[in-house]
Amino acid sequence: MSELTLLLLLAGALLVLALAAYALHLWRRVWSQQRQLAQAALERRERLGGDLQILAGSLLEGQLPLIEGAIRIKVLLDNYDSTLSQDARCEVFHHLFAATAHVPTHADWKALDKAARRQHEKHFNELELQHKAAARAAARWLLDEGLQQAPKRA
Repeated sequence: MSELTLLLLLAGALLVLALAAYALHLWRRVWSQQRQLAQAALERRERLGGDLQILAGSLLEGQLPLIEGAIRIKVLLDNYDSTLSQDARCEVFHHLFAATAHVPTHADWKALDKAARRQHEKHFNELELQHKAAARAAARWLLDEGLQQAPKRA
């Protein structure tokens, strides 16, 4: 073998080693990002679970209006665990959410005239009378079983 061939082989080997080292560096960054994302997802899930416990407890203790509580619980459940959200025992939250989806919120609520507000409030009262027991039972189930049984996946 000539000196030039050996030099080219050595240069090629060094290039391969350098590229392998760079690839390893990039993979380590990927793995680090994956760990960070998994940790963030776990923290988010724990935070949502805690928020759901607070809302369900507040709904049961009467510290939160039934309609507002049901809407908030439904939205958090969808983000926490879609399988748990679709459980038949949580159906009342979806029903109340759908039954009030057309109601304006925030500034639009304030912009309504008194007659329209009263009409919506009457509808809220009817929904509460119809679904209070089911919503309370669903909130109790969430606290006692649902949130404890939910898988710990991120």
